[in-house]
Amino acid sequence: MSYLDKIANWYFNKSTLPYWCILLIDNVIVVVSYFVMCLLFDRADHAIGSFPVLGVNILIYLVFYNIGFRIFRTYSGVLRYSAFVDLQRVGYAMALGTTCALLLRLLFGHNEYFRYVTYTDIISSFITATFLLWILRIMVKTFYDVLFASNRSKRAYIFGIKHDGIAIAKHIRSEKPTRFTLKGFITVDEAMEDHVLMGKKVYMANDKLVETMVANRIEAIIVSPYRLKDFRNNQQLQDQLIKAGIKIYITQQAKEFNDDSNSNEETIDVGTPQLKEISIEDLLPRDEITVDMESVGEQLTGKRIMITGSAGSIGSEMVRQIAIYNPAELILVDQAETPQHDIRLMMNKRWPHIKAHGIVASICEEDYMDAIFKMHRPHYVFHAAAYKHVPMMEDNPSESVRNNIMGTRVIADLAVKYEVQKFVMISTDKAVNPTNVMGCSKRICEIYVQSLDKAIKDGKIKGKTQFVTTRFGNVLGSNGSVIPLFKEQIKNGGPITVTDPNIIRFFMLIPEACKLVLEAGTKGHGGEIFVFDMGKPVKIADLAQRMIMLSGAKNVEIKFTGLRPGEKLYEEVLNEKETTKPSFHEKIRIASVREYDYNDVCHQIDALYSISKNFDDMKTVGKMKEIVPEFKSNNSIYSQLD
Repeated sequence: MSYLDKIANWYFNKSTLPYWCILLIDNVIVVVSYFVMCLLFDRADHAIGSFPVLGVNILIYLVFYNIGFRIFRTYSGVLRYSAFVDLQRVGYAMALGTTCALLLRLLFGHNEYFRYVTYTDIISSFITATFLLWILRIMVKTFYDVLFASNRSKRAYIFGIKHDGIAIAKHIRSEKPTRFTLKGFITVDEAMEDHVLMGKKVYMANDKLVETMVANRIEAIIVSPYRLKDFRNNQQLQDQLIKAGIKIYITQQAKEFNDDSNSNEETIDVGTPQLKEISIEDLLPRDEITVDMESVGEQLTGKRIMITGSAGSIGSEMVRQIAIYNPAELILVDQAETPQHDIRLMMNKRWPHIKAHGIVASICEEDYMDAIFKMHRPHYVFHAAAYKHVPMMEDNPSESVRNNIMGTRVIADLAVKYEVQKFVMISTDKAVNPTNVMGCSKRICEIYVQSLDKAIKDGKIKGKTQFVTTRFGNVLGSNGSVIPLFKEQIKNGGPITVTDPNIIRFFMLIPEACKLVLEAGTKGHGGEIFVFDMGKPVKIADLAQRMIMLSGAKNVEIKFTGLRPGEKLYEEVLNEKETTKPSFHEKIRIASVREYDYNDVCHQIDALYSISKNFDDMKTVGKMKEIVPEFKSNNSIYSQLD
């Protein structure tokens, strides 16, 4: 190891150089600058002959420079992370010291200790010392950047040129160890093409961008949060980057703010961005969903709220989002012990001030549920508990009836009995023109709560509860969804199993879906089925192919296994006889559906439950088809019943 390397390792491996070291170096530079300027502008022999008096004069002036260093804390910064603001502080400190020195010279110039240093000496020393102090900081920073911006760092472009892009650029330049070397910016604004930003060229996001990046040996692109929507919807650019082997990074967190009160354009301050390699969820084409959570929170604050299925993908996110608004109590019900325990630990850690009851129970246990309602008397019930896996329910229709249908009936009836204000049922797009047992069971749940709401409004049943249903498709990253499955299959070397080359699905982020549920639930008046706009459907085979490319895995095949029993090629959110009307949110519409008589529905469900207790799958499914005539089994043994 060379002597230079030893010095570099000694300094750059330390957290910071001690304050006194920086202050000492700065003082030496000021003193040397004064002596050199005095030698240059005075006769050298005269200056040398007056050295003792000259030294005392400079030391007196040095006191004022140190006052400036103290006021502007020029020594408290880490030299290797110096920025323009640090150079400004040095300039201010030197200007303050020089001003004091000039005033002292003006007032006491006749004194023998001050007459040897002229005004010219003071001003020239100020210019020289300030320049040297700047050069010191710039050299240390440059040396650090060169030393640590080794071949291990990735040459990167930043997609975004506004405040957020600048924040990311500053962040990656100050990282240690250096992960990225900034080589340019990317813009969608033609007027900014070929401009220079932070010393780097700005490129246009056009068809030739990736070709240019490859030519410039760019290994990574960092997408600013402000431009994530533009990037997400440009699948051609994504595919080109992935094929070229260019890694894509985004910020994990972003704080939105309005930088200009006169501007309608939203900007984002990424602060200190945490960069992560992009995942397939980040690349799916979709529009961001915004919800007026403030008005939602006003209705939840101070309320007692029950969430069934609280340990599931949707239920647990509902817990997190509702807890923000300080409800009086959270009554959390789920029959999965370990995930429910995880929710309890989360509540104790993040919201210890909220009274949260983690209850391990089945919603089918009517007596226990009655005791829970009687004890806690919730104002709101968010009903997310259900068996959701299509193949499992296709093989266990009796359990689908018991848990999904009868469990919903138990919770809904108790909501009326204990005067719950609002009951929100979370349904699924598989309830529309169902082709499987699970989807049909959820459609029967919808029918029951709607008919119950109508019976209350018609005065046939005494109660005040409003029943609202929300209907949406797949949520990204939920338990058992295709994306975690595909990731595991890629990790194991393949193959990725896709049921059919033409199968498509809608996707939505779990937090976005839950926000829409909360808004629909709190703002609905009862009896509605709220349908969420799920955006563009995604072809599952294309999704699998992109995940393989994104992972960089080689020789991973896609194997088509055929549709599973009850599975559709595509999901719907409305059946062909239904229409929708707008609601309070552009992403939420209200379905106009057939109305059912409550007594008839109860009679049909009683008969269904009675049949299901004999565990005769054919008879059970046959009765479900009688209740929901549009239920046509697909690729299933129950097709013979159609």
